[in-house]
Amino acid sequence: MTTHATSPRPPFPPFTRETAAQKVRMAEDGWNSRDPEKVSLAYTPDSRWRNRSEFLHGRQEIIAFLARKWNSELDYRLIKELWAFDGNRIAVRFAYEYHNHAGDWFRAYGNENWEFDEQGLMYTRHASINDVPIQEEDRKFHWLLGRRPDDYPSLSDLGL
Repeated sequence: MTTHATSPRPPFPPFTRETAAQKVRMAEDGWNSRDPEKVSLAYTPDSRWRNRSEFLHGRQEIIAFLARKWNSELDYRLIKELWAFDGNRIAVRFAYEYHNHAGDWFRAYGNENWEFDEQGLMYTRHASINDVPIQEEDRKFHWLLGRRPDDYPSLSDLGL
């Protein structure tokens, strides 16, 4: 394990509305990079996840999971929105759009509960997610792949 792999990730708990929203946007930006190694650095080396029906433990399992995810969820675009926060915990709602290899489009809706250590690394992530088939013309996330532009509408603005 390198020093970089356990570098602090501000902002740190306890969170304020501003720092919780900043943490949410940083997570969104990371996931929109679709870079499993980069994303994994936001989590403790022994982080525990529940993602749908999968239970993951540690960065290596997170990296493998994300690589598998983004190899099957193509043209992935995600928006996260702060729902609530308290101390070292943040609750988020999110939606993302993707298509599979057959060209079928989906919008996934979900909620996440996060818990952070004092260094700002997430050590617990519980995600509940539902996929809804959509038509390509019903997509709402149209920015170029990568980071969502700052002036792009939020989930609430989009009525999601």
